[in-house]
Amino acid sequence: MIYSLPDRDVITLIRTLWRVAHNNVAELERLIERYYRGRDGLEPILRDELRARLRKGSVVVLDVRPADEYAAGHLPRAVSVPVTELKRRLKEIPKRHDIVACCRGPYCVYSYEAIEILRPRGYRVRRLEGGFSEWLAAGLPIERPGASKPY
Repeated sequence: MIYSLPDRDVITLIRTLWRVAHNNVAELERLIERYYRGRDGLEPILRDELRARLRKGSVVVLDVRPADEYAAGHLPRAVSVPVTELKRRLKEIPKRHDIVACCRGPYCVYSYEAIEILRPRGYRVRRLEGGFSEWLAAGLPIERPGASKPY
């Protein structure tokens, strides 16, 4: 069974909770510093740049979340390759295009893991800053299989 959230206020609430945790929990700050900021050299791509590149067709978006999350909604024209399947599905990913890995959100590690798998194999890959949840919270279009149009 797949559930979806009825409105964007839930995403706003989650972002507010993250902000409160970030500002008030020292241990979370140490974790973020150690695990994420050290990886920010992996050149994130911002939403506006990705939108422009999607319009030009100059990038492939790899949604590296689990398949059921992809089915509930994903970025326009994104291709589902869960990070757990990435190594065995490498032949499906074109090397001649730039790749953007998209995962759940700012504290998800799937896009980082995808980069660590793809870059050593010669892929030009970056991660989407903020991931799917930030894209959705910004009110940008998403696709859902079986839906008549992106919403």
